[in-house]
Amino acid sequence: MTPAIEPGEHAVEDLLGRPLHDLRISVTDRCNFRCTYCMPKEIFGPDFAFLPKAEVLSFEEIERVARAFVELGVEKLRITGGEPLVRRDLPVLISMLAALRRPDGGELDLTLTTNGSALRKLAPALRDAGLRRVTVSLDSLDDAVFSAMNGVDFPVARVLDGIAAAQEAGLEPVKVNMVVRRGLNESSILPMARWARTSGVTLRFIEYMDVGHTNGWRLDDVVPAAEIVTLLDDAFGVEPVDPSYRGEVAKRWRYRDGSAEVGVIASVTQPFCGDCTRARLSAEGRVFTCLFAVRGTDLRAIVRGGASDDELAAAVTGIWRARGDRYSELRSAQTVDLPKVEMSYIGG
Repeated sequence: MTPAIEPGEHAVEDLLGRPLHDLRISVTDRCNFRCTYCMPKEIFGPDFAFLPKAEVLSFEEIERVARAFVELGVEKLRITGGEPLVRRDLPVLISMLAALRRPDGGELDLTLTTNGSALRKLAPALRDAGLRRVTVSLDSLDDAVFSAMNGVDFPVARVLDGIAAAQEAGLEPVKVNMVVRRGLNESSILPMARWARTSGVTLRFIEYMDVGHTNGWRLDDVVPAAEIVTLLDDAFGVEPVDPSYRGEVAKRWRYRDGSAEVGVIASVTQPFCGDCTRARLSAEGRVFTCLFAVRGTDLRAIVRGGASDDELAAAVTGIWRARGDRYSELRSAQTVDLPKVEMSYIGG
């Protein structure tokens, strides 16, 4: 039997002393975009076999697994996909997760990452259900460049309208993630920064990462974080900001004129494995302890096999305590051919 973490105790830790603090929950492996770095249409075409409905965790199963993680120290839940807003009745799940409480009685940090395509329709219902804030993926303000990145010719204006809808609904602060890939959208770095400085959003640049094997990743395609920061500093003037909590993935910078903050996520050139506190739950109920994981552990079988809550908690505890992942720190020629889970499968 593994008891819940009592108020004031530390969360369960892995082999490197990293606490279990964040759980990313993929609610679907489907998406209406075909972004080149996640679900390239050459692979995820019309004949691609997505998970059958029976293999995807129900809302009740997701809530039960999330509750086990929360009782063991998780304070932040992030809903992901695929594209989470394509999951039918998602506000129902949000309300279930929003009702969970940490052992000390505190509320969870409940957030969601989306491509923004359905936010105009769903933002009010998500906020009413208990969602606190959203992160929106947007890789350029130029329609031609954005289309080259998202693979489906979806207009920028509709994503911007979704961001506005989230702000109107009170899902703030809105964060905007821009994956930067050399040769495709590095020319959009400064235009995106100019827009974000006056739009009330926090922009975060993400180095193009070698997740999975379908996105054609090459190191030559990576625009290093240092290069991005230099561009921002030359154009606007920026200075570093201390992280707000252990395990924060984005290195924070602020404009010297005080107009806004910006973040840079540099998992390729400046690995942050040493402070990684995240676990990931796939849509079919497998737990992955690293974004670059070789394999996950099946919790769906445990849940559907009649396990008690204590047995489920014991399984989660065992998974985390055995964790020694630090792929980004070990990245080398020897890791290139390792099997890795696709980003679309575990939500990035």
